[in-house]
Amino acid sequence: MSHYYDENPEVQSDEKTIQYFYHKSQLKLTTDAGVFSKGKVDFGSDLLVRTFLNEHPPGPSKRIIDVGCGYGPIGLMIAKVSPHHQMTMVDVNHRALHLAEKNKKQNQIDNVIITESDGLSQVENEYFDFVLTNPPIRAGKNVVHRIFEEAYQKLKNQGELYVVIQKKQGMPSAKKKMEEIFNNVETVNKSKGYYILKSQKG
Repeated sequence: MSHYYDENPEVQSDEKTIQYFYHKSQLKLTTDAGVFSKGKVDFGSDLLVRTFLNEHPPGPSKRIIDVGCGYGPIGLMIAKVSPHHQMTMVDVNHRALHLAEKNKKQNQIDNVIITESDGLSQVENEYFDFVLTNPPIRAGKNVVHRIFEEAYQKLKNQGELYVVIQKKQGMPSAKKKMEEIFNNVETVNKSKGYYILKSQKG
């Protein structure tokens, strides 16, 4: 059985193109079988993008990482709306990384670096103002909680971790884990059972 969080999903390729809008910004995104939410940008990812951009409208240049970027809707939309930011996008799924690279090029976004990494483990010598993740829930709680721990290590002082997670898919335990690691966590948005949790490294 192949999953979107595998390095090489063993499913037949079936590329399609979808549109993604945020106010006046538009992305044309190529998706494929074997990646997360291939039919449309999932509600949680969109909620994370809107919440983050509402809390952090274009301002001073920041370093941001999108962990588990898939074909790229979160990182690419934020990079497009805020072209002064430096965006890093990571995933373990080779097909997702190939699609993210393709989507970066076809939308002419040049403030993004896309790299292979299991969580943040392969991101060396870099520190970030923001870590964003729609974590791979189906990979299991240990994987998700490890992303939170690695985020703490990779955040600058006063940096923030943003997580989107459904209540029924482990939000209470995710919230508890973030509180343990950061000594703070708040719900900054919620809609249709999805929660946006935020912790700050102090």
